[in-house]
Amino acid sequence: MSLLRVIPIVAVSASGTCAAADTIALPSGIEAQFLDVITDAPGMGIAHRYRFVSPSLTPDRDYVTTEADMAHLCVSYALPRVETAEPRPEAIVITLADRPVPFGATDPEAVQFFEAYTPQGTDCLWRDF
Repeated sequence: MSLLRVIPIVAVSASGTCAAADTIALPSGIEAQFLDVITDAPGMGIAHRYRFVSPSLTPDRDYVTTEADMAHLCVSYALPRVETAEPRPEAIVITLADRPVPFGATDPEAVQFFEAYTPQGTDCLWRDF
């Protein structure tokens, strides 16, 4: 049986935006808001999925810039929060989207990026899905 837990941390308004107090500046110059964290135990171990929203995302955004932003979210936001998690996750998945999308749902209009990392010490190491 799969254990799936969604922990919403910020309120999303009717317009689909997140609370301004939860804004995170990214290396590329755009800002993201933390949406929620989903914890589960997939076939390859425990994973924490940190989901963020940035209305500034566009479909033509280059991968190198986006990956740097996502690695920053992993190291500066997710990693400090999993340090005390019991059991500690084997993977951190970062989702960056231009709008909130329900977990597991599809939205053909949404721009979404996903990256998986292995927490190791004070760093997030990129990993294949």
